[in-house]
Amino acid sequence: MPTSLTARQRLAALHRYASVNREDFTGQDLASVRTSQLWFTRCLFTGADLRHATLDRCSFKLCDLSGADLRGASLRGVSLAGCDLRGADLRDTDLTGASFGRVNTGTPPYGLTDVTGARFERAILRDVRAEDVIGWPFEHDDNE
Repeated sequence: MPTSLTARQRLAALHRYASVNREDFTGQDLASVRTSQLWFTRCLFTGADLRHATLDRCSFKLCDLSGADLRGASLRGVSLAGCDLRGADLRDTDLTGASFGRVNTGTPPYGLTDVTGARFERAILRDVRAEDVIGWPFEHDDNE
């Protein structure tokens, strides 16, 4: 009798640039998952355990990561557009080159990314781009 793959195994098995649409990973244990530049659209990661995950260069569009535990994750070059990260734990994450932005949904104020209450202590924020982000806790100096 074949055994079904766990969510972590399924994600790790996907080829580079594979699309993952409308999947529900709410509360799942995805700790230490390694992916290959996946494209997530309208996926739910609410309260998911993504500690020490490697999600480098993944794209998240209109995804819910509220309350997700991303401590120590590698999110280098990740794109988060129109995502909900309220209360997410991003402590000790590597966000080098990450992009936080919006999605044009056609209805103002459009699909804005919300990081209200997210924790960023000790996160690496080198070359992070944040445009039209709700709750962004960092000053942005255009002269840098």
